[in-house]
Amino acid sequence: MPHVNVDGCRIHYEVSGKGDPLLMLSGLGGVGRAWGSLIDMLAEHYLTIVPDHRGTGASDAPAGGYTIEQHAADMAAVLAAVDCGPAHVLGSSTGGAIAQQMALDHRSVTRSILIASSWAKPDDFFRHQFAARKQILLEAGPELYTATSALFLYSPQFFRDHYDQVAAWVAAAGAGTRDAQIMAQRIDMIVDFDESRRLGTIDVPALILVGDGDACTPPYFSEELARLIPNARYQVLNGGHLIYKESPDAVFAAVHEFLADGPLDRDDGANGLT
Repeated sequence: MPHVNVDGCRIHYEVSGKGDPLLMLSGLGGVGRAWGSLIDMLAEHYLTIVPDHRGTGASDAPAGGYTIEQHAADMAAVLAAVDCGPAHVLGSSTGGAIAQQMALDHRSVTRSILIASSWAKPDDFFRHQFAARKQILLEAGPELYTATSALFLYSPQFFRDHYDQVAAWVAAAGAGTRDAQIMAQRIDMIVDFDESRRLGTIDVPALILVGDGDACTPPYFSEELARLIPNARYQVLNGGHLIYKESPDAVFAAVHEFLADGPLDRDDGANGLT
């Protein structure tokens, strides 16, 4: 399996398709294949690079060192290993935080950022939610943690109308949690993340997507991101936090339209978006 070694930690990734490089960064669970059908949809048009975060999937799981800064460095190393040049970076939730960090600290490998269901900085709602989810994880275990998380990650209507899909996700995600202590560190990592004061310096094109029924990072988080990142585009889609699972066609269309419009390359100066 392809991987890159970052300070002794092997980061697994998969590459498919052809075209402009598109790095796809998943959310808190960290497993790249969580993108599901969207990977194949995008691979018909782009060179998709889909990694597992450190501590998840087929990547190594060191005992500590889980920060958004470290994850951004890991992903820059993945792009260097693929040797594809600057990439568009698509990140969902935690992946969106990593995308922000890449635009700030790894500008040379970041061509544009496409951020779904993410946040600029935590607030009391965010901290309260993840404190409760972390307590469930550590005291009741991954199975109940995952079942509870589904209430935040899917919209109520999708939950009602497609419960078989939700239940399948709960079973797979619960089984995929390798280490509760590492997941707890990853929760701490996202609660600590706040680059809001630096977002005004981002000079790559940016697309911000959010589901209108997102109960994990409600739309006001994405509205704030769109205000803070210069010239960012903002689009609200139908669905919950996992909009790429509830509305994969709409997410594909938004991503493909944004990239087809031709975000300017890294040497072009201003991004020129409205």
